[in-house]
Amino acid sequence: MRTGIRAGIKIACALLILSVSAFAICQPAHGFSSGRARFSLRFNDQVTPYHVTGIFVLPGEVIMLEPVDTGYPGRYALRSGSSATVTTDGNRWTWTAPEETGLYDVRVISHSLRDSIMLHIFVMVPYGSMEGECVGGYRIGSYPVSAVLDGVSYDPPRGFIEVRKEYRDVLVTPHFRLGQFLCKQARECTPYVVLSEGLLLKLEFILERVNELGHRCDTFHVMSGYRTPFYNEAIGNISYSRHLWGDAADIFIDYDPPDGMMDDLSGDGNIDIDDAMVLYGIIDDLCGESWFEPFTGGLGKYGPNHLHGPFVHVDVRGCKARW
Repeated sequence: MRTGIRAGIKIACALLILSVSAFAICQPAHGFSSGRARFSLRFNDQVTPYHVTGIFVLPGEVIMLEPVDTGYPGRYALRSGSSATVTTDGNRWTWTAPEETGLYDVRVISHSLRDSIMLHIFVMVPYGSMEGECVGGYRIGSYPVSAVLDGVSYDPPRGFIEVRKEYRDVLVTPHFRLGQFLCKQARECTPYVVLSEGLLLKLEFILERVNELGHRCDTFHVMSGYRTPFYNEAIGNISYSRHLWGDAADIFIDYDPPDGMMDDLSGDGNIDIDDAMVLYGIIDDLCGESWFEPFTGGLGKYGPNHLHGPFVHVDVRGCKARW
């Protein structure tokens, strides 16, 4: 799955690396910190500039790790306290995930820059380990048959992240926690989630731009992140919603005041579709920048109703969609 997304990321990787300096925003007057390191780190077909980044892998999967210099060559080091296998080739490493699922921390350190990037690597439960419609007793439901729609492949996800209680507040980027993306379905056991690294990076870049433009926001309120097929069907949503693949989020800015509702971004004294349009416009303008191409996806705006306030949908499906 995600073949189109991965191909786009590989093609635009150099643009993303260059964007580390091009998109290095002056810190807003209200004190928002981007959480960027002084170097970037490539892991497989992604590049992260952030001090904290979540990665999601299968048991035994191999990850290639390589620092991306920003004009300060020097020696790097990798610190891994797990039982994972690590091989070194200069400033590049191959990290092989343990067979046991769970969370493993890896830190890459730049001695010359006196900076580091922490990777929270979650080893997932493989999709093939499902028992009926459940994983570990948590009901997932049945994924729709594999299909290619508008050039995007819809295969079952590779695996599921176990979200133990102690994992819910783990940062997967500087401003987002794993627990923010949990499905809303009722549960009596440990939940599982599907989540895309590309979505997380996209949300962070959007958050930077939002703050740069003067809208104070420490994190987005994620109204809906991952949805299991079981829950998605229960709420009557379309079968091939990107939420099932963990690469979509319905978000809004909820800072002043924090009340579970979109802030008055338009400044007209009302909370309505105009506020969703402000956030939509910021994201759409960002999507027009060439370095942002690896995060191409869907963007939609929604007004309030009796169930929720206004919000914006974003995803990284790999092709442009607007509504």
